[in-house]
Amino acid sequence: MKEYYNTNGFYSPLKLFDIDKAKEYRKKLEIVEAKIGPLHYFAKTYTMLKWVHDVATNSILLDFVEEVIGKNILLYNATFIIKEPKSKTHVSWHQDLTYWGFDNNEKQVSAWIALSNVNDLSGCMQMIPGSHKQGFFDHKSTNDSNNVLSRGQTVLNVEKNKAVSCPLLPGEASFHHGLTLHASQPNKSNDRRIGLNLQFITTDMQQLKSNNDSALLVRGNDDYNNFKMDIVAKSDFDYDGHERLLERNEHYNKTIREK
Repeated sequence: MKEYYNTNGFYSPLKLFDIDKAKEYRKKLEIVEAKIGPLHYFAKTYTMLKWVHDVATNSILLDFVEEVIGKNILLYNATFIIKEPKSKTHVSWHQDLTYWGFDNNEKQVSAWIALSNVNDLSGCMQMIPGSHKQGFFDHKSTNDSNNVLSRGQTVLNVEKNKAVSCPLLPGEASFHHGLTLHASQPNKSNDRRIGLNLQFITTDMQQLKSNNDSALLVRGNDDYNNFKMDIVAKSDFDYDGHERLLERNEHYNKTIREK
């Protein structure tokens, strides 16, 4: 798996849990959404939803992450990326590391976990194999209201004929490097397309855009303390955690928008 990941800049799929467990997690998510509204693209959701932390510390998941970046692991973010049925929402071709502000391009990996059926019809992720070895591509900011990305940042003239689709069943995950070019198309299906995006980094990583950034130790030891430690939710809907979520979400969005 690691060899494939290192060569292509992504790996998919890897089963983390069964479909029934995925349905259980989806139900927990949608119960909370019914109370406070959609949770699409909120940062640090483990500060309000304990079960998100449970997913992020899944042993199969962390074993793969450790294989890629080593044994001392921080969870930097956990974000739901949700496309409603028959919506025009999409994610343009981009590289994640263009806006996170980290000091190292190699000591990170993202996991994308499906809580619904994710396929070409519903707008699964597409990857350009080997693009992580080509450095940073120029990104153009756009004003596309249907683009999920914070600034609509888009790489033009991508060789789309080389793209590989990464369909997932509920409970499966894909992994990608922060320099891997990836995108996803609109959801043309009759169901929500629900993914949980987890971003993992090594404990020695540094944030160059903020002195107040946060993360969560999920495996190994942190001998660097470069990030303040996030507080994990105590329940499936932690009311105190809701305030933490809003505060951390505001900070995260401010950080990634800074150039």
